[in-house]
This record gives sequence, C-alpha cells and structure tokens, in this order.
Amino acid sequence: MFISIILLILGFVLLSKGADVLVDGASAVARKFNIPEIVIGLTIVACGTSAPEAAVSISSVINGATGVGVGNILGSNIANILLILGVSALISNLYVQKNTVLYEIPFVAFVSLLLMFFGWQYGMVSRVAAMILCALFVLFLFYLYIISKNQKDNMSPHEIMPVWKMVSFVIFGIAALIIGAKLTVNSAVDIARALNISERVIGLTVIAFGTSLPELITCIVAAIKKCSDIVIGNIIGSNIFNILFVLGITGVIRPIPFENVFLVDSVWGIVATVLLLIFVLRDRILTKSKGIIFLILYAIYVTTLIAV
Repeated sequence: MFISIILLILGFVLLSKGADVLVDGASAVARKFNIPEIVIGLTIVACGTSAPEAAVSISSVINGATGVGVGNILGSNIANILLILGVSALISNLYVQKNTVLYEIPFVAFVSLLLMFFGWQYGMVSRVAAMILCALFVLFLFYLYIISKNQKDNMSPHEIMPVWKMVSFVIFGIAALIIGAKLTVNSAVDIARALNISERVIGLTVIAFGTSLPELITCIVAAIKKCSDIVIGNIIGSNIFNILFVLGITGVIRPIPFENVFLVDSVWGIVATVLLLIFVLRDRILTKSKGIIFLILYAIYVTTLIAV
C-alpha cells in the first residue's frame, strides 16, 4: 500500500509537469506555424492527452476485457465534459469559437449517437462499424485542415519559441502525461479490484478518471493561462478521438461486444454533449455557474454507478 501511495504521488507530479510543458509547447507550435490554437487543441493536445485511453482500451479488448475497454471510453468522454470542463470553467470563463459551436460539438453528439446505435442495434461494434468510425475520423482530419487553412491568415504575431524547444516541450509533455497516467491508474485499479468492484464500474470510474487525468490537468493549466481554445479543443478533440480512432482501430482488430448497460452510459454522454451545446449556443461562453451544473451532474452520474 505504501508503494502504491508513492507511485500515485509520482504519477500526479508527472501529470502536473507534463501538462504545463505540453500547453506551453502546443501554444508555441500554433504561433510558430501560424495555426489556430483551437486546431492545436483538437489535434496535438487532444491526441496526446488521449493516449492513455487508447492504450488501455486497445490492450483491454485484445486481452478480452471488453467491459474495461468500452467503459473506459464512455466514462472518459462523460468525465471530459461534465468533470473537466466543469472544473476548468470554475477557474476561468471559457470562450468558444463559432466553428466549435456550429460544427465540432454537434459532431461529437453525432458520433456518440452513432456509437450508441451500433451498440443498441447490433450489440457490438463490428469490423464494418469500426471502419465507418475510422472513415469519419479521416473526414474530421480533413475538416481540421480546411479550417486551419482558412483561419491562419487572421492570426496575430507573437514571440516565437525555438523549434527544438517547442518540439521538446510537446514530446516531454505527452510522455510525462502517459507515464503519469499509467502510474496513477495502475495503483487505483489494484485498490478497486481488491474491493471487488465490477469491471464495468472500474472502467467507467477508476480507469476512466485515471486516463482522463492528462485532459484534466492540461485543461486546468490551460484555463489558468487563459488558453480557452486549448481547453475546449482538448476536450472536443479527445472525445472525437476516443470514439472514432480508439474504438475504430480497436474494432478493426477485434469486434467489440457492447453490453446493454452501456446504453445508459451512452445516453449520459449524449446528454452531456447536448447540454454543452445549449450552454454555449447563444453567447459562446462557458461560465462558472454552468461549470457548477456540470460538476453536480457528474456527481449524480458517479453516485448512480456506485449505487447500482
């Protein structure tokens, strides 16, 4: 137990430092190559902070622990919106780009609904369904290329960080987040299993929260630094990456059984996404009061999981 506590503390230290460095490096990349921060958040930061979800889900399905793999993705996506955006909004009001409101958030709702449809209709994510998810991910990348090309000319100049330094920051930040998350998750899972907690609950809570720690710490640091686009882009990009890329690649490797109980979690994810859209639809600002609502809903969600 003592060793687990030490590893847990070390994991949090790596997460904190990795997030701080990653935000600085990602912002520098955006300035250097004249790329909008929202695009950096949706790509480099989102993929980097979602690496733990990808590793856990793919390895879980390959090893036959499908409940952990699917539960991890659904739980992480719920935590990303209700918990992480909730906490980030408490730190600083989050300003949302018009494109994010019109296209990216609705796209998250659409792919979440599509995943639920596959699970409800077929009881699994088949290889065909997985290929559809992968195709949508490619389409999303093409969309990012278009908005990057259209918006880069409108950016203002900033002080430029040397290329070697920004690349080092991004690589070190992502590596520290992945290692830190792994240390934290492993110790937490050992404790949960010792308490005879079910595989589904472990995936939806302990592992989902643990693998979402990179997003959480990164978003907190970005919110403190007033980088709203990094916060929003990280969360929206992570949710899209989790469903389309992680489950897509995993489903191509091996069809993923989708238990009926996951339909409830899918509904929670869709409701959270739609609520986010409603909150930012008019003034494109996620305020502290809205963040509190998110946190209350997440507390209710976790309570219902434990109660059941």
